Amino acid sequence: MNELKTMEEEYREKIEVELLLEAIYRMYGYDFRNYAYDSIRRRIRHGMRNIGVNNIAALIEQILHNSDKMQLMLPNLVVNVTEMFRDPSLFLAFREKVVPFLHTYPHIRIWHAGCSTGEEVLSMAILLQEEGLYDKARIYATDIDENVLEKAKSGIFPLQNMKAYTQNYIQSGGTGFFSDYYTVHYNAARFNPSLMKNIVFARHNLVTDQSFNEFNVIFCRNVMIYFDKNLQNRVHRLFHESLSMFGFLALGDRESIQFSGYEDCYESIDIKEKLYRKEK
Repeated sequence: MNELKTMEEEYREKIEVELLLEAIYRMYGYDFRNYAYDSIRRRIRHGMRNIGVNNIAALIEQILHNSDKMQLMLPNLVVNVTEMFRDPSLFLAFREKVVPFLHTYPHIRIWHAGCSTGEEVLSMAILLQEEGLYDKARIYATDIDENVLEKAKSGIFPLQNMKAYTQNYIQSGGTGFFSDYYTVHYNAARFNPSLMKNIVFARHNLVTDQSFNEFNVIFCRNVMIYFDKNLQNRVHRLFHESLSMFGFLALGDRESIQFSGYEDCYESIDIKEKLYRKEK
């Protein structure tokens, strides 16, 4: 009997989750309906504690009638885990295996999809500057969450993170002194405005929005791990359509082009680092 009750409770909760996600989509345009269920359920529960409600039905009421509650809920649904030169071996592989090709391009367009608070974008800007490519590059940094985009635009990060970021920078093949790229203001590091001049920040939803340009490089790392299979395939299609011929795609260490329907369209530049080149 208890097992049957548990199954009923789980089924009821799944319906409530679906109703909440449908309400968010129809009211605010954020589409989390095809995110992996177990992951989105955990984040909803965390958001309930932050907002101060005890059940999903109460959360739906709050979300539908108070946009401020939606703004409080959104950071719980969007996972923002990032750091500068995260997985430095990938940036080293990018320097060694992709940069030589970029030197042959008259112009370079790079898309960081799901850029979060911008650490990875600034890492790319530093790398391109050191390789003499920044002046002919345009970096498009997009995310679903406008709040994190505002933080990214500021170029300001906690000073306490700089020690770890410096180590990442060195391991990624950095050719200068990392501290030259920022100034210290109290407990914050403000990165040089010159690094921001060729970066365009914009809101973009990988779930619902279309391609907006043709790119030579696309970075989308550890974003699709939160999507279900159908949504992953949709994003792979979007990236394939957005990449120029012989353009480069960088995925996260837990992601792959295998079983995406596009695995035959890419050459593996570095299997370990999930770095690919579009060949058809």
